[in-house]
Amino acid sequence: MDQQSQFFDITVDGQSVTVRSGQPLPEALDAAGVYMPHLCYHPSLGPIQTCDTCMVEVDGNLVRGCAVTVKPGMEIGLNVDEAESARLEAINRVTSNHDLYCSVCDNNNGDCAVHNTVRDMHVPGQHYEYRGKPYDKDYSNPFYIYDPDQCILCGRCVEACQNLQVNETLSIDWSRERPRVIWDEDVAIEDSSCVSCGHCVTVCPCNALMEKTAIGKVGPMTALSPQNRDGYRKLGRAAIDVVKTAEHTTGFGPIFAVSEVDAAMRETELKRTKTVCTYCGVGCSFEMWTRERELLKVQPVHEAPANQISTCIKGKFGWGHINSEQRLTKPLIRENGAFREAEWDEAYALIARRFNEIRDAHGPDALAYIASSKCTNEEGYLMQKLARAVMGTNNIDNCSRYCQAPATEGLWRTVGYGADTGSIADMEAADLLLIVGANTAESHPVIATRFKRAAKLHGQKHIVADLRKNELAQRADLHLEPAPATDMIWMNAISKYLIDNGYHAEAYIREHVDHFDDFKASLEDFTFEFAIERCGISRETLQKTADMIVEADTICGVWAMGVTQHSMGSDTATALCNLLLVTGNMGRFGSGGYPMRGHNNVQGASDFGNMPDRFPGYEFVSDDAVRQRYEKAWGVELSTNKGLNNHEMVHNIHDGDLKSLYVVGEDMSIVDSDALNVQAAFEKLEFFVVQDMFFSRTCEFADVVLPAGPSVEKEGTFTNTERRIQRIYQVFPPLGDSKPDWLILTELAKYLGHDWGYTHPSQIMHEAAGLAPMFAGVHYDRLAGFNSLQWPVAADGTDMPDLYPELKFHFDNGQAKFHPVSWTEPTDQVDDEYDLHLNNGRLLEHFHEGNMTDETDGIIYKIPHGFVEVSPELAEERGLESGAVVRLKSRRGAIKVAVEVTDRVQGKQMYMPMHGKKNIEAINVLTSFEADKDTDTPAYKELAVNMQVLEDHGRAPLKPNNQRNKKRHPTSGVQVNQKWERDDYKRPPKMRPTGSGL
Repeated sequence: MDQQSQFFDITVDGQSVTVRSGQPLPEALDAAGVYMPHLCYHPSLGPIQTCDTCMVEVDGNLVRGCAVTVKPGMEIGLNVDEAESARLEAINRVTSNHDLYCSVCDNNNGDCAVHNTVRDMHVPGQHYEYRGKPYDKDYSNPFYIYDPDQCILCGRCVEACQNLQVNETLSIDWSRERPRVIWDEDVAIEDSSCVSCGHCVTVCPCNALMEKTAIGKVGPMTALSPQNRDGYRKLGRAAIDVVKTAEHTTGFGPIFAVSEVDAAMRETELKRTKTVCTYCGVGCSFEMWTRERELLKVQPVHEAPANQISTCIKGKFGWGHINSEQRLTKPLIRENGAFREAEWDEAYALIARRFNEIRDAHGPDALAYIASSKCTNEEGYLMQKLARAVMGTNNIDNCSRYCQAPATEGLWRTVGYGADTGSIADMEAADLLLIVGANTAESHPVIATRFKRAAKLHGQKHIVADLRKNELAQRADLHLEPAPATDMIWMNAISKYLIDNGYHAEAYIREHVDHFDDFKASLEDFTFEFAIERCGISRETLQKTADMIVEADTICGVWAMGVTQHSMGSDTATALCNLLLVTGNMGRFGSGGYPMRGHNNVQGASDFGNMPDRFPGYEFVSDDAVRQRYEKAWGVELSTNKGLNNHEMVHNIHDGDLKSLYVVGEDMSIVDSDALNVQAAFEKLEFFVVQDMFFSRTCEFADVVLPAGPSVEKEGTFTNTERRIQRIYQVFPPLGDSKPDWLILTELAKYLGHDWGYTHPSQIMHEAAGLAPMFAGVHYDRLAGFNSLQWPVAADGTDMPDLYPELKFHFDNGQAKFHPVSWTEPTDQVDDEYDLHLNNGRLLEHFHEGNMTDETDGIIYKIPHGFVEVSPELAEERGLESGAVVRLKSRRGAIKVAVEVTDRVQGKQMYMPMHGKKNIEAINVLTSFEADKDTDTPAYKELAVNMQVLEDHGRAPLKPNNQRNKKRHPTSGVQVNQKWERDDYKRPPKMRPTGSGL
């Protein structure tokens, strides 16, 4: 639409009001400064139509305003008698369901919709007597409570659970005499299918759903709250009753005046700070509500660009690491085989002296550096600057080598940029998602909500290829279960079938893709017969896969570590990109390739130059003109030597060529494959520096440990999986003597003779944006608040949500390229001795090994330790039950782990979450040092083991009430018609009968 047609006028109570086309009436009037009451409406949920407080006349008809979309010429009657009477009746019904004790309520912070609506509508007092409901408060979940007495039955929580998160746990039982929200078939929260995502708590318009971390702590009098089990709730209840008795005489006015003063007092102590989640690569942003150094709650907002109001258990509740007693707060120096605390000056001086001694004796390439995917873009930029400009080496890498390098390689080969081709919005809009080797619901849960929502509400189709029956596989239209490491074969077979039968996008390929003939020839051996034989997929399944692809107008390919962590990971990623090109699904809205980035800033760590061969913005170190640009800016001569990646570094330590290592925020000794081999390498280092929040397994091998801080103790930017750059703001000061990573690197550089002079991360970004054309227009002012930019960003601030507008790909001629790949057999295959295949990956509740999530008590309560999933048929064969303890042995090591028997795995396929920091429980004691032939990404997923039963029974690792063992209860949403059909419901403005359950 052009600007003129976007806006038009409507009439509100006889006055002309300008609105934007397509807006819901509540948002249109709010934007125009016109107040229309509403309670159940939420911009992220849309009209629910349960509360009736938004009744208005539209063109002479009394309707619920939340369900109205503005149209030209529309006449709205707000201040007309019938509408006002209807709204008053509606809010009176609400207050009969909600005990207004605002001054002792932790939700009285200016955004309680019930409080604000009663206040703004000038409701004089309690019209219908408040009657508590005959249900107990539910405290069973470790993170939040449900208080039925305070619930107004607006249905927001149900709509969020059913149709936004799509976990499909909550509903309202309208059949009861006193309706209430229920979990599944009316069980305690902790006994339900609830995944503790927090959506319901976020959207609740009052205190019916509350974070436990906030209860009794937000306001000066909230220790008196009836919801506070540990406070003075009996005294509080008595005080409330006294006030309620007076309220009958005074009305709401004086009582609300006190609560307004109370809310204002809270603002002097309560701090709300925008930040970005520090777990996976979705890039969820939200406000953190804090009081002094206490985190009260995480509150996502509709304006958040990647997630809006969505969170997962970790982003909403998993922040125990911030104030953990296990945090490092002083530098540590190894002396006589033990660590002692030191001051920063001593630690810096020792590091500088030893780095210089090693460089002088063995050359700069005897030292190497590992940047953190948990750190900011600015800190990543400084890490590679330290390696290159200060120490003179290109030995710099980051953990994308462990997961995403093959995905990047596949995209580089075919379309030019090594990143998501579009945005989360493209994936939501696609007709078909082809999800390969990605457990999205557990690894990237907020993006998975978009997938589930698109399928449930808009008919999106899903093909999931995975060894396990994960949640998206259970929900999928088609689940492929190929033999381990064979995805390339069936994808190439589908490409061949489409081409051979004329189903390929011929015109698109002719006009936009090079090397078609070579690619077609390379597919000769990839027949359906070969795929059936090697992948173990039936002809019918292959045919259905091809048919669904042909029928879809737009397709997005989504993949993760199930594709990349193989010895042919780059080629498998390339095969998927080739398939998308065959079908014309690169460069159009609702199409493209989307590798799910694992860590919060694993994209940014590579973007800003933490790679052995590339500067920030992916410009090559070997390019003379590029290198000279950096030499001029940094005032040094830069090395042209080929740098080592982190996989090669381990080899070179064993060979004696690499003498020193500096690792920031990466527990390499337990996350690298073949962990015992890596630990043996670390023991050979002459000098080892580790910078981290906790004394990790890797710290045990260090000579110096530097205490760094989490994301909430610094400022900077992160880049999410869709290339979206977002600012983080400092929430808390550093704990003890710990420091932000950017400050540590700046101060260390000074000790090494390079005074960078940075006093704020914005200066670092300004420097990076001035040197890397990809980030030319990235400026903190443009990232203020919830604003974001998706790279590349032009100097004028124009960004590119779509990497390939007008189908211009990132090669010199603007054409995409088919890249032929050939089949190679996976490594570490099963045999008579090692007869079981062990898959591995993430767990919803924990992040990787648990270095952060292990510090949140509620998460440990849910999942206390790791486990291995064993199929029912394998369990029967080996005489196993859930809780049995087994020894798993590979060709490299052995671990001990508890068994969980589940049909999520089949046959001799097993699955083990990565959770575990000790050698006796860590999956990477088993994995091999074999790696992708093109990128050196370890082949974590190629793993053969044998099993020895140590204990044939014990406590099951997953409790019987774990959400994985529960059946979900999908509905269309709130099912508000069931409310309207009740005998005691009368459409406003008619008065409600006395004694109504509503």
